[in-house]
Amino acid sequence: MRIGELADLAGTTTRALRHYEALGLLTAGRDAKGHRTYGADDVRLLRQIRALQEFGFGLEETRPFVECLRAGNPTGDTCPASLAAYRHKLAELNALIGDLTAVRDIVQQRLAAAEAEVERPAHAPELTPPGERRPCHRARGHR
Repeated sequence: MRIGELADLAGTTTRALRHYEALGLLTAGRDAKGHRTYGADDVRLLRQIRALQEFGFGLEETRPFVECLRAGNPTGDTCPASLAAYRHKLAELNALIGDLTAVRDIVQQRLAAAEAEVERPAHAPELTPPGERRPCHRARGHR
């Protein structure tokens, strides 16, 4: 199949396919006229790349999965390098979740403090204990 057909089947653009080819993630054959040609395996490979990108994998991080597929495995997930890539991504995600949880807790505390400040009256009246007199203050110039 030609590059446009592959792009349509894989849900991407011809520009992206050329980029993948430049990175060595995709290999095109050539027909007699020099046009790029691709096979069904390339559709699987691109679907794997696209799925991983949706999970937050960068293009370079998809390389172990691509190599696993190229080695003839039915999926790109089952090779040792792919498993290591999954473990690494999971560790990154867990760290991000920890960071976001810490930030959320700080924002939550700051919101609670700000709400408490808003709810407290600006000039709360001073309370005089029973039996004590409050001093009387006169404004200047008045007697």
